[in-house]
Amino acid sequence: MYKPGDVRVEERADPRIELPTDAVIRLSATCVCGSDLWPYRGVQPVTEPSPMGHEYVGVVEAVGGEVTSVRPGQFVVGSFWASDNTCEICRAGYQSACVHRVPMGMFGSQAEYLRVPLADGTLVATPEVPGAGLIPSYLAASDVLGTGWFAADAAQAGPGKTVAVVGDGAVGLLAVLAARQMGAERIIAMSRHADRQKLALEFGATDIVTERGDEGIAKIKELTNGLGAHSVVEAVGTQEAMRQAIRSARPGGHVGFVGVSHDVRLDGMEMFWSLVHLHGGPAPVRRYLPDLMHRIATGAVEPGKVFDLELPLDQAAEGYRAMDERRAIKALLHP
Repeated sequence: MYKPGDVRVEERADPRIELPTDAVIRLSATCVCGSDLWPYRGVQPVTEPSPMGHEYVGVVEAVGGEVTSVRPGQFVVGSFWASDNTCEICRAGYQSACVHRVPMGMFGSQAEYLRVPLADGTLVATPEVPGAGLIPSYLAASDVLGTGWFAADAAQAGPGKTVAVVGDGAVGLLAVLAARQMGAERIIAMSRHADRQKLALEFGATDIVTERGDEGIAKIKELTNGLGAHSVVEAVGTQEAMRQAIRSARPGGHVGFVGVSHDVRLDGMEMFWSLVHLHGGPAPVRRYLPDLMHRIATGAVEPGKVFDLELPLDQAAEGYRAMDERRAIKALLHP
């Protein structure tokens, strides 16, 4: 990305093993993330041409001398944070805050090859190389499925609970799927777009709310006997979305927020009187990967349905445009 709205596909040097804990993978698929749209729209500054992408699946090409958990030829899924998976924070389940974490976005996974640091702690291999039909779902596990899962988990979705999801992008839609897998009794998807509403219902939503702001909050209260939802997912990252999430939760309820925050401010007095639990941040996808990959392999979930546009890598700019213009939920790129 050279500047807002300016995405180009260029030749770069092939990545190589630089540290004994590295792996290099040949990408089978990559994609454009909703968070990539923040710099694309100029909300985050772009000060110099930057490699893009942090979601990836592929086949291991080479490993460093200290790597023991994966080997060349294996198909692997990794998180958008590289982590050692052994530090005290990782062992507590927060690999996205690993004391040695490395942001994968700095390497740019919208490419043909990718260097993955801390390979033993970051990559999870499948028993065998999957068929093409499973690759989109495994790719979703690299970020948006794991992020939606963390959001529903942080919101304490579960049996007997009513879950409201603010945001109908890929993460919000997969938070609906996660809440259903966690056994939620009622799942309210907040969406104004027919294609996204349809997918939300397919993933397990029981209700659709099209209203936003105060009207949306009132609708959630109306659907919950005036109390609010037990669990609310905030998957946008704006002031309006966070306000809507907090005010849609009942006293004692839980809000799981995973939308990358942009100018969000919390009112201390409102939080004091709300009695709402608030938990979220960058998802520790690595915590969930083994379980999510098993669910994908067994057909229990099909998160790859969020990819409604597939393009060759050299048409990446169109993927950005389509998502920016809401012509696509999520664009998958074939290297």
